[in-house]
Amino acid sequence: MSDLIEVLIVEDDPRIAEIHRRFTEKIEGFKVIATATTGEQAKEWLEVVQPHLVLLDVYLPDMKGVELIKFIRQNFQEIDVIMITAASEVDIVSHALRGGAFDYIIKPLTFDRFKESLENYQHKIAKLKGNQELTPEQIESLWNTRAKTGMSEANDSPKGIDPLTLEKILRCIESIGKEGITAEALSAESGVSRSTARRYLEYLISKKSVYAELIYGNVGRPERRYFRVHS
Repeated sequence: MSDLIEVLIVEDDPRIAEIHRRFTEKIEGFKVIATATTGEQAKEWLEVVQPHLVLLDVYLPDMKGVELIKFIRQNFQEIDVIMITAASEVDIVSHALRGGAFDYIIKPLTFDRFKESLENYQHKIAKLKGNQELTPEQIESLWNTRAKTGMSEANDSPKGIDPLTLEKILRCIESIGKEGITAEALSAESGVSRSTARRYLEYLISKKSVYAELIYGNVGRPERRYFRVHS
């Protein structure tokens, strides 16, 4: 039991907090020990239970999650943070990075993405606990846990393509069925504008991740639909 990673969930929406709890406890080696719905409540739990890991939303009723990260860094050096949020503003992301967030998961999250993040964290902690000295390769692997992730193009994204938005679009595209998807439908599903959805879809065509076809409906008006390229 001593090897369990104890988790504090900080999320103001009880339904989402419950989803995070269920997701967490489906992953071996993790246990949710408390849930907080405000920043002040989170501070109280941090003092009392001192978890290993905090799953943190950005927008709380009384403060921003990045303020809570600062509090954690000042008072609890051993506690780690994974952000789970719909926020993609540059200042929020940069504050999370500077605050030492282990990962930044964009909503709407999938269990696969959630599991990948927690297991990467678990593997990193295991490496740090299991070795008194690390090889250069082991050290590099601690900072490259996302290197194998699916279709991510964050490192070579051109101007106008934001890596976080791209990742959100890619997660939506992973669920495309045989009927394909329009830019309008992708806009509704991902929460970005129609023009943004179209721009990212056209970018993914250039990367050979999707392809487009003109489909004629019952009224004879064509619509551009996008389909996943299956490897």
